[in-house]
Amino acid sequence: MIQEDKMSSPRRIGIIGSTGYVGMELVRLLSAHPEFRLTRLVSRSYKDQLFSDVYPGFRKTADIPLTASDPDDLAQACDFVITALPHGVSSEQVPVLLDKGLRVIDHSGDYRYRSLQDYQKAYKLVHPSSHLLNEAVYGLPEIYRQQISMARLVANPGCYPTCSLLALMPVLKYNLVEKENIIIDAVSGVSGAGRKADLDFSYCETESSFKAYGVVGHRHTSEIEQEASLMAGSSGRVKLTFTPHLAPMKRGMLATVYARLKPGVDEKAIQQAFSSLYDDEYFIRQLPAGQVPETRHVTYTNFCDLAWALDSSTGMLKILSAIDNLGKGAAAQAVQALNCMAGLPEAMGLAGSGGSV
Repeated sequence: MIQEDKMSSPRRIGIIGSTGYVGMELVRLLSAHPEFRLTRLVSRSYKDQLFSDVYPGFRKTADIPLTASDPDDLAQACDFVITALPHGVSSEQVPVLLDKGLRVIDHSGDYRYRSLQDYQKAYKLVHPSSHLLNEAVYGLPEIYRQQISMARLVANPGCYPTCSLLALMPVLKYNLVEKENIIIDAVSGVSGAGRKADLDFSYCETESSFKAYGVVGHRHTSEIEQEASLMAGSSGRVKLTFTPHLAPMKRGMLATVYARLKPGVDEKAIQQAFSSLYDDEYFIRQLPAGQVPETRHVTYTNFCDLAWALDSSTGMLKILSAIDNLGKGAAAQAVQALNCMAGLPEAMGLAGSGGSV
C-alpha cells in the first residue's frame, strides 16, 4: 500500500491490451476523462498502427500509436497502467510494472484470489508472482474504496462476480439469508468472451439462441464465494450454485439470485439493508417496487440496477441485478477504481447516462 502522491494534472495512463473489447472501452472512457491523458496504448497484434486504424470510430479522438510492451518506456510515460491481458499473462507482467514504480489495475483473474490454492484450482495455472496476492486489493469500490485509494495493485473483479456480489452484499452483511444453497443464474452478452475468432461466439451460432455454459465448476464460482464469505463475516462461509448463460446481445448482464431468508426476516428488514448500504452509492440504482432491471438501461454505463422480490409461499428472496459486462463489469469499474486511486471523485468521467430508454 502507498499514499497517493500529489501529481500535476492531467495524470498519465497507459493501457496494455488496448485493442480487445475491454481495452477499447477503456480508451473510449479515458479519452474523454477530464483528469487523465492516454500516453501509451500497447498492443502486440497491432503494433505500429494507430488505435484509430483498428477502431475507425475513434478517428480524431484517439489517433494514438500502438506500441510494444516496454516496461521502461511505460515507467517514463505513465503514472498508472491498466492491463487487459489474459489470465496467466498478467501475473508475469504486473510485477515488472510495479517494480518500475507504476500503479496498476489488472483485469485478469491473476490477483483476485486471497488463496493461491483457490486460484490454481480455478484457473489451472502456476502463479509466478503469488506473493502479490496478499497485497492486491479487490477492485469493487462499493466494498473496498478505502483500500483501493491506497493501493499499488488493484484486481478488477470479474463481470459475473460484480453483478452477483452487489446483489448479495446487503443480505449477507446483515445476516438475513441462509449461507448455503444460494443460487445464481446469470446471463451475459457475447462480448464477455472477448474479441477473438471462435465459432461458438460467431454471429450465426449466437443469433436467436440462448444457452448455458460452464454449468458445473465455472471459475467465477469460487471468486463469488470468496468475496461473499468475507461479506458474511463470522456468520459462516457461503456456498452457492452458479450457472452462466450466453444471450444474443453484444453487451449487458443480468443475474437472478435466489436465497432462503432466515426465520423472522421480513420485507422491512430487507429494504433497510439495501437502503443502509446503497442509498448513498451513486452507481447503485435501487428500482421502485414492481420494476425489474433491464440490460438495455445499463449499457455503456457504470450503473448497477437492483431490485428484489420476496416469494412468501417459499420463503425465497429473489434479487435481480443488471450491469454492462464491459462497463461496471470491466472497464468503467476500473475507471471508478482509478479515480479512487488518484484521489478524484468516483463518478468523474463516468456520470453519463448511456443505455436506452
